[in-house]
Amino acid sequence: MASVLYGLCALTALACALLLLRAYRKTGSSLLLWSGLCFCGLMASNVVLIVDKLVVPDVDLRPIRLLLTAASMGLLLYGLIYRNERS
Repeated sequence: MASVLYGLCALTALACALLLLRAYRKTGSSLLLWSGLCFCGLMASNVVLIVDKLVVPDVDLRPIRLLLTAASMGLLLYGLIYRNERS
C-alpha cells in the first residue's frame, strides 16, 4: 500500500509541475516558472523516496531527499522574492 501512495505523490507532483510549466509557456509569468521548477524538485524528491523505501531499503537516502526538498523550496522562495522585487 505504501508503494502506491509514494507513486501517487510522485505523479501528483509531476502533474502539478507540467501544468505550471505549460501555463508559464503560455503566459510568461515568472511565478509559474519558479513554482513549476519547485514541483519538479518535489517530484524528484518523491522518486528518491520510492528508491529509498522500496528499491534499496538498506541504504539511507534521507539526506538526499531532504536536500532536494530544501532546494525545491529555495527555488520557490527565490522566485517569490525575485518576482516581488521586479514588480
